[in-house]
Amino acid sequence: MADLQVQGVVHWSIPVNNLAESEKFYGELLGLESKGRLGGSGMSCFKAGEHHILLCERKESLTRTPQQDNRLHHAFMVSPEMWERGLRLLYKSGVKAAEPIVYREKGHFTGRELYFLDPSGNMLELCDPTWKPGMPTPTYEEIVGK
Repeated sequence: MADLQVQGVVHWSIPVNNLAESEKFYGELLGLESKGRLGGSGMSCFKAGEHHILLCERKESLTRTPQQDNRLHHAFMVSPEMWERGLRLLYKSGVKAAEPIVYREKGHFTGRELYFLDPSGNMLELCDPTWKPGMPTPTYEEIVGK
């Protein structure tokens, strides 16, 4: 047994290029609850369920690809209804899917997943963990009505 026992996570930080643009994306589009800016630090706090996320504005704009960072991403869990609604909302807002829908049958995190990028190029995942093998597997185009 390790000497140090972590009890939980206080928050995760996501680096962003433009704090105001990212606050709008995470707050208005993704629907995370804004808890406000942290003074003049260039950071803004949001809540997703019971978890806190800090958007941290970079000193210099930088856009990396998910492939450069070994597919580093942040995954958000939603209900089955919200997953499909979310895909349509992202599509209507001009946010493109980063890759085809994944229907993950095995592994630690099963379910259906859509990967997309935030305005700073960070890869995000919208996950419906209730999807199981044998359930329908519509394509992205079928869901968004493209």
